[in-house]
Formats: sequence, C-alpha cells, structure tokens
Amino acid sequence: MLYKEGVPTQDQVLSKFPSIDVLIKPKAIIECYENIPCNPCSTSCPFGAITINENINNIPVVDFDKCTGCGICAYSCPGLAITVSRVKESKALFKIPYEFMPSPIEGEIWYAVNRYGEVIGDAKIIKVDNRPSQDKTLLVHVEVDKSLLYDFITIRRKTNG
Repeated sequence: MLYKEGVPTQDQVLSKFPSIDVLIKPKAIIECYENIPCNPCSTSCPFGAITINENINNIPVVDFDKCTGCGICAYSCPGLAITVSRVKESKALFKIPYEFMPSPIEGEIWYAVNRYGEVIGDAKIIKVDNRPSQDKTLLVHVEVDKSLLYDFITIRRKTNG
C-alpha cells in the first residue's frame, strides 16, 4: 500500500508503536518506512534514544527505555515523520510537528486527520510550542479520543464556511 498509495498499511503503522503499557509515558513514534540518507532525529536526541547505526540509510530505531518524549526529534525531522504519543485514560495525547498557517491556538478544536487526509474526529489543541530552536516548526500538543491512537497523524483547521 505504501508504494501504491503513499500510505503505510495498518501493520506497518503498528510496527512503529510500543505496547500500550509503554505509552503511559510519552514516546517518539518514528514513521520512516524506507531506507533514505537522513539522521537529524538521532543526532538531535539528547538522550541517545534514537539510533541509525553506521549506515545513514538505515531506518531509525527508538529505544523506548531511553526516550523521554521531549519532542526534539519531532521538530528536527525534515520529513515531519515523527510524533510523540502517550495514552491517558480515554485519551491519546500527541505532540505533532506543524508548519502550516494559521497556527493552532491553545483550547481550539481542530479536525483530527488520518494518513489518507480524511477527517476522523476532533482534536483539542492543548499547547503550542514555538521556540527559536524549533526553526519555525511548531510542536503542537493535541488530545484525541484513544480509539484514534493508531489512525491519527495530523490536524486540519475547522472553517466556518
């Protein structure tokens, strides 16, 4: 499906996530599915939680024991292929990289969107980080229903028209 439609299969997506009991704490989810020469995630991680090994073309691997879910890798990834996920009761909490205008604002309700670009529910904007070190990539903290954990990937602004 990835090569035909540009969207990973459900099995491919699931292979990137740790077990639910690990997601009680925030963890980086790296959705790289192909070998490409890229390493900003591993070089930006201050905890050494992301490794690529000697070949820069290797797919990054997250050591979930070392990952703190800080999100530095998410805004450092040029492909916007990293989110930070966590589950809490009936909610899934994400930190997602975001580079569109207008910027989301804390407290707003936006659409939750899947990998096909389809609206799958609502996403509450919890917080928006925009530090100079992020090089204009926002790190948006989002809350969605826990049932969307493996389907949610980004947000789309709700419009009045």
